[in-house]
Amino acid sequence: MGQILYASVTIIAGVLLCVAYFWGTNAALDRLLPMRGPRASANVRRANAIRPWLFLGPSMVILGLYLVYPVFNSLWLSLHDASGRDFVGLGNYVWLFGDAKFLESVRNNMLWLVFVPAAATFLGLVAASLTDRIAWGSLAKSLIFMPMAISFVGAAVIWKFVYDYRAAGQEQIGLLNAAVTALGGDPVAWITVPFWNNFLLMIILVWIQTGFAMVILSAALRGIPEETVEAAILDGANPFQVFWRIKIPQIRGTIAVVWTTITILVLKIFDIVFAMTNGQWGTQVLANMMYDWSFRAGDFGRGSAIAIILMLAVAPIMVWNIRNARRENR
Repeated sequence: MGQILYASVTIIAGVLLCVAYFWGTNAALDRLLPMRGPRASANVRRANAIRPWLFLGPSMVILGLYLVYPVFNSLWLSLHDASGRDFVGLGNYVWLFGDAKFLESVRNNMLWLVFVPAAATFLGLVAASLTDRIAWGSLAKSLIFMPMAISFVGAAVIWKFVYDYRAAGQEQIGLLNAAVTALGGDPVAWITVPFWNNFLLMIILVWIQTGFAMVILSAALRGIPEETVEAAILDGANPFQVFWRIKIPQIRGTIAVVWTTITILVLKIFDIVFAMTNGQWGTQVLANMMYDWSFRAGDFGRGSAIAIILMLAVAPIMVWNIRNARRENR
């Protein structure tokens, strides 16, 4: 109850402070540059030039403090030892590429990159297409989108009950093992099975992100001109051909944006792995390894080196995504 009260007070105080800031700064600007008198026209021009910065200013300061500064600080720390005092140059990066756990993390991240964006985008596309054709499509979309409202840790807790394992002879509370034992099989500790346990973790993120892909792709499908679809039908195209040869080419740009957006999320995946396995049993990923070295081992040099590698992997995809989105909006 105390946490709910604290969160409520924080939200209310934050909103009130924002209102007070914008009202106060605008009032001060109007007082400094009054819109009357002999200099009224010049003051209006100056006020109009300054006013947007009253809104952008706090955001830019916060972004600089929490995004720009940490990048340079992480780069500086990655060139130093665990204490952050002794310069080691590229020593942390040399260690990284010779460390078995780091190579395992890179391999696992590549698996996530191949499977999750493809599966989530494909399922989202199928869901978007099918839900637009049924009477209760809005309800179906709501149910598919609902996992997006759950935090990654909350989703991991839910799926822990799906994969839960109890020894043979005990009552299985895990949905998957309950089904296996009901069919006469033996229970399996699913998340400890090497290699395949990575895919079991990926399914959680696919479950969450399918709703996101569905919403974006559904809007794109609705934007397709009906004339092109009708022309294809008149030419004898069947529904399958209309979908793959008429609709898909017209929303290729949107599919690419959805794909790359999920890809960026996948590269930074941490919560699900941390809550489900903590990187054990061959499931380590880069973000979780960065956390382990930085906040458990206390070696901010190696942890920062992993963070820089992760940033370099995300940056090109993010830049391409932004450029593609701008090209689509032209």
